[in-house]
Amino acid sequence: MTEKSNEEKTKPEETVIENVASASMLSDGSRSSCYASKLSLIEAPKKRRRPKRCKCSMAASIASKPFLGAARTDRSLGSFLPSDFRQHPSSTVHILIHSPTHMKLQVKAAGNTFGTHFRVTTYGESHGGGVGCIIDGCPPRIPLSEADMQFDLDRRRPGQSRITTPRKETDTCKITSGVYEGMTTGTPIHVFVPNTDQRGHDYIEMSDAYRPSHADATYDMKYGVRSVPGGGRSSARETIGRVAAGAVAKKILKLYSGLEILAYVSQVHKVVLPEGVVDYDTLTLDKIESNIVRCPDPEHAEKMIAAIDAVRVRGDSVGGVVTCAMRNCPCGLGSPVFEKLEAELAKAVMSLPATKGFEFGSGFAGTFMTGSEHNDEFYTDEYGNIRTRTNRSGGIQGGISNGEIINMRIAFKPTSTIGRKQHTVTRDKKETELRARGRHDPCVVPRAVPMVEAMVALVLVDQLMAHYAQCHLFPVNSELQEPMKLPQSLSQPTCNM
Repeated sequence: MTEKSNEEKTKPEETVIENVASASMLSDGSRSSCYASKLSLIEAPKKRRRPKRCKCSMAASIASKPFLGAARTDRSLGSFLPSDFRQHPSSTVHILIHSPTHMKLQVKAAGNTFGTHFRVTTYGESHGGGVGCIIDGCPPRIPLSEADMQFDLDRRRPGQSRITTPRKETDTCKITSGVYEGMTTGTPIHVFVPNTDQRGHDYIEMSDAYRPSHADATYDMKYGVRSVPGGGRSSARETIGRVAAGAVAKKILKLYSGLEILAYVSQVHKVVLPEGVVDYDTLTLDKIESNIVRCPDPEHAEKMIAAIDAVRVRGDSVGGVVTCAMRNCPCGLGSPVFEKLEAELAKAVMSLPATKGFEFGSGFAGTFMTGSEHNDEFYTDEYGNIRTRTNRSGGIQGGISNGEIINMRIAFKPTSTIGRKQHTVTRDKKETELRARGRHDPCVVPRAVPMVEAMVALVLVDQLMAHYAQCHLFPVNSELQEPMKLPQSLSQPTCNM
């Protein structure tokens, strides 16, 4: 008993101070308990016991004093403690940080999903097992099969002509969920396309040396690792999932309002299709698909093909412009202020590989006009619809579609991977020279046409769903709006609200 009493007398006294912060507000608006930190102070034996203090007053005392001491220049633990603790040089301090039990964390930085109501997530890499997408939010009871997607996938696939990459892929798609007996079920639609013609050995040099103007270097800077063969996720094969999902979106838009999306090549390098040559009202898919460069004007198409051939045989590349027109678009799509329709379209198409510029309507040329020259005057047509005599607004005013044809242009840079020797650096920052191997497009714009159409369709179907949900759940203002309905004739100008 005597030995035990002596041990009890000499055992250091342990005082536990709990500093529990009140609930704080997270960035997403939800409330969650903050970290509870316990500071365990083991003090040297003292002749006189320290008077007990209530926990609430101690917590307030500690919370009012900073834990980062500015007076100490050394890196000892004492420099990071309040002065109350630093005045006990013989004390040992233990800091235990306990994770919260109800902390809600949301990380949305991956960037692989597009859309709000009609959501598309793409997956896969250039030389992996395959690529594809998951479509969430598709309305039920829509007739759908692989053939609906395959048409646009064939327009996008490699190896279709001498002016595209010679990689041979059939890009045959398979729907594995979300469709039953030829009809969408309203559940997520999974689409898979296998990779069958990979040549990873073509990228041995590029595993160490960065391709100039390619994503090789920036992927390393961001992730510290990358998939080398084919460029991995930065390859244009990622767009297969977009095109497949875009085909579904285009079908919904066509069934609902007769909306058509037609894109074509309007420039290759220095060969420019003059404005006014293409009539948006009479433009057809057959005209666009009548040649391998996808320019609806035969004369300029031949010049564009010749321009691509000239750089292809030299191991070089060129860029160009894709123009896109949207007919029979319902008015009212788009929302001010931060979700204007042109802003959503710009974000969508600028997410495509190799894009460098975007303009719609009069674009930059409108800066050379006066207001009286640029304004689109209104009139009422034979169907009672409000129309504009000109369309310099490009079918969008105030960020909202006005029922006119929406038109825009997207600039694509020359392909980064070329067969000519270039100066670059390695991953260990040594200067070197690189002559890239592999199979690559000498000009991306012919295959970019269905990609642009797909991204435009994804934006419009998403905006259509948002507009219906916000503005047409209740009876409309009959003096200014029309109920959303299918047009009686697809040949009529439509503003079907």
